Amino acid sequence: MAKDCCDSGCSTNQLITPRYRKILWIALIINLAMFVVEIVSGWNANSVSLLADAIDFFGDAMNYGISLAVLSMSLMWRARAALFKGFTMGAFGIFVLASAVWSYMNGQVPEPYTMGAIGLLALIANVSVAVMLYAYREGDANMRSVWLCSRNDAIGNVAVMIAALGVFGSGSAWPDLLVAAIMASLGLSAAVQVIKKAMSEILTNK
Repeated sequence: MAKDCCDSGCSTNQLITPRYRKILWIALIINLAMFVVEIVSGWNANSVSLLADAIDFFGDAMNYGISLAVLSMSLMWRARAALFKGFTMGAFGIFVLASAVWSYMNGQVPEPYTMGAIGLLALIANVSVAVMLYAYREGDANMRSVWLCSRNDAIGNVAVMIAALGVFGSGSAWPDLLVAAIMASLGLSAAVQVIKKAMSEILTNK
């Protein structure tokens, strides 16, 4: 009897289709474009959460590029790529925490209108990518890492918009710093999940 693709013994190569490759290319272009938009806007608005999201967009673009490079390779190589991406996601989380501390020490208050507008644009971009990737969220470690990146980004964008309202209402940088800390936590949590799954696949296929 043939195995169902939900069975752990079924190769995820069966899920790798031309449509999936096309989705990754679209995601790569969207993330690179949003990186440029957010890095400029975040710098001008003195927003740590926008700068953090910009770095996240850049990291995701790199992740999509790596995913495209290893799609046709064996599960072992895809797992190794996912392991690298897991450590990258973890490094992103640590970077955001450090940025929040730096901003707190310098006492800068961000500009809320830019935060809200760019946060909404980023949300539209990330939700579009997440919807396209939803069907592949239960694939191997490499596929799962791609899905987690998009999901976390969408959550982060909503948080940025909430932070913009908080900054507008309070005139304080605390909402921006709090969101930056939340985004860092999401990045670290996703990194742990991806690293665990990748290590499991590497050990199983040795």
